[in-house]
Amino acid sequence: MKCIVGLGNPGKKYRNTRHNVGYMVLDEIAGRFRLTWTEGGFSERALLRLPIDGGEELLLVRPLTYMNSSGIAVAEVMGDYKIEPSGVLVVHDDLDLPLGKVRFRRKGSSGGHRGIESIIEETGTSDFPRLKIGIGRPPDGVEAAEYVLSPFEGQDAEKIVEIVRLAAVAALDATVKGIGWAMARYNGPDVPESGGR
Repeated sequence: MKCIVGLGNPGKKYRNTRHNVGYMVLDEIAGRFRLTWTEGGFSERALLRLPIDGGEELLLVRPLTYMNSSGIAVAEVMGDYKIEPSGVLVVHDDLDLPLGKVRFRRKGSSGGHRGIESIIEETGTSDFPRLKIGIGRPPDGVEAAEYVLSPFEGQDAEKIVEIVRLAAVAALDATVKGIGWAMARYNGPDVPESGGR
């Protein structure tokens, strides 16, 4: 079994904020396959059978613990389903990437992202792949914490819809074809503009 975790904060108040792009990507995947979310412990989960390896299962997970405690839900799911760190793809926002840029990483440090820090702390490893979605830096005079909890507006709101579609396809590609293939396909300058299949 493999798992895609989308980081974010639960509740209507946070629904369209920059910090919730991980949730948005999982909602896009779930919508494509007409899946519904069910609560399980510290997370909402949806199960999808992939057309590989005789119908391997893919678990979609949205932690309900709020961003800074995401690791509690991820560790619980990994334990419940016996998923290795390499089988968990974490989708999250990244301040250091321009809005709309997507980038895969095989493993590594948190880069200052509190949700990733929590996962590393709770699971005891940083050896899990990530899909980072650029949200850009805050404007002058705006604190990072305020910026990530603010909603996408105007052109940014229009652009993020396309980026979420692209990221959903990219996440599924990484799960089916492997993280190395996804890095070669999506990390370079010739990333596809549309997320349609």
